[in-house]
Amino acid sequence: MTSDARQSRSAGATPKKRRHGKPRVPNWLIAVIFILIFTIGPYLAFTKHIPFTSYGYELKATFTNSANISLKSPVRIAGVEVGKVVSTERDGDATTVTFTVDDSGRPIHQNAFATVKPRIFLEGNFFIDLDPGSPGSPELGSGGTIPISHTATAVQIDEVLTALQSPVRANLGRLLESYGQALTHEPTAAENANQLPQVAGLSGGQALNKTFEYGGEAGKYSAQVTQALTGTRKHDLARLVSGSARTFNAFSADQAALQGLIDNFDTFTGALANQSENLQTTVRELAPTLQTAHTSLISLDRSLPPLRTYAIELTPAVAELPGLIKASKPWLAQVRPLLTGKEAGGAVKLLAEATPGLAGATQAGKSVALPQLNQLSQCTTKVLVPTSEEPINDRFGDGGPNYRDFWRLLTNLAGASQNFDGNGPYVRAQGGGGPYLLEELSPHAENPPQRRQYTRSIEPPLGIQPQLAGQPESKPDVRCETNPVPDINGGPGSVGATGVKVISGP
Repeated sequence: MTSDARQSRSAGATPKKRRHGKPRVPNWLIAVIFILIFTIGPYLAFTKHIPFTSYGYELKATFTNSANISLKSPVRIAGVEVGKVVSTERDGDATTVTFTVDDSGRPIHQNAFATVKPRIFLEGNFFIDLDPGSPGSPELGSGGTIPISHTATAVQIDEVLTALQSPVRANLGRLLESYGQALTHEPTAAENANQLPQVAGLSGGQALNKTFEYGGEAGKYSAQVTQALTGTRKHDLARLVSGSARTFNAFSADQAALQGLIDNFDTFTGALANQSENLQTTVRELAPTLQTAHTSLISLDRSLPPLRTYAIELTPAVAELPGLIKASKPWLAQVRPLLTGKEAGGAVKLLAEATPGLAGATQAGKSVALPQLNQLSQCTTKVLVPTSEEPINDRFGDGGPNYRDFWRLLTNLAGASQNFDGNGPYVRAQGGGGPYLLEELSPHAENPPQRRQYTRSIEPPLGIQPQLAGQPESKPDVRCETNPVPDINGGPGSVGATGVKVISGP
């Protein structure tokens, strides 16, 4: 082949083909592909995001201090990871953090709260703890911002060390020392004067320890209150929180009304402070009042089942009431003529004429008879009945009230009168006797020989009870109920001398 032929073939040459007829890829294209794989590939592997595309549902949160939170830091709700941080931007002294939220973490409401917290030691760095907010609040749209008032950051160790400078540490030491003295200080008599009896004479630590005696009951009641807060139906607590949020939002929306509420509350608490003694007395009486109310509620609860039964039993009677009214109409028609002037109306007229006299008699009885009956009742209640209930303390007493001896006397008298003849029951009397000869002086006898009386007895007398000391002094101006209850075991009621002399005996 000549050189001219080779040149003409090169000018009209086409790309080389492989054995199977397909064109070969140029080397420069292979180089470009390798460059893209080794540059864009690692970028996508590390960022896990295609450039110039959206991350999906994104939110922003402004923090006073972002605590150096880094990109790809996790976003968690209740410990479950639902997103990650995609960017941070300085905004003056604050920092705006942009993060994503997966569908599993939605919805996020407008009253959501974000907190930057440290991760565990092995994880390192920080994460965003996201509170999605209350269900009653509207959902926050993608690109929305959680304001700085709804964010918080964790306290760093350098902030703690910066706050605890030498003066602060000295003040903290004095605080702890004063607190220890308050717990161990023994109160003086003046300090105990205004203390409750339960903590009088105790140091602060001892009084604090006594509070744990009520811890069991307090814990039980706290558990009951917590259980009650959950409500009786599903989402009751959520509705309570939502309602509280609406209330506080209303407060914040009307600052003037809120200020007036605070001023009025200040006036109210000032009035309570001025009446602190009365308030203390009221609180002290609250416990017995609640106890009485609890007893009343128990009684009311017990009365409800019988009341329900009564209502059920009354239902048939109510059903018969229309028939009763219908049957009463003929009777009412007959009663009308009976109440005319010729019939019962005349009796009513006479009764009306007698009413003033009856009213006068009632008034006279009210001003004369009733006060006397009242005095008699009070005398019986305050003097006679307590006197009859006193026991007689002697060798024959049984420790019971003395009024029983009167009924025993009647019983004994009936027993002694059981024998009877044709003339009826009679009492059998038998002369006494015995080995003791007794002599008794009777100074009231008219003849001197009769002043000495003799008798025989099986035992010498031990004494006289009650003693006969003549009639008591009469005081008609003293009301009976004002007298003290007499002591039937003292004075004339005690055992006295018999005045009997034993002449002879065993």
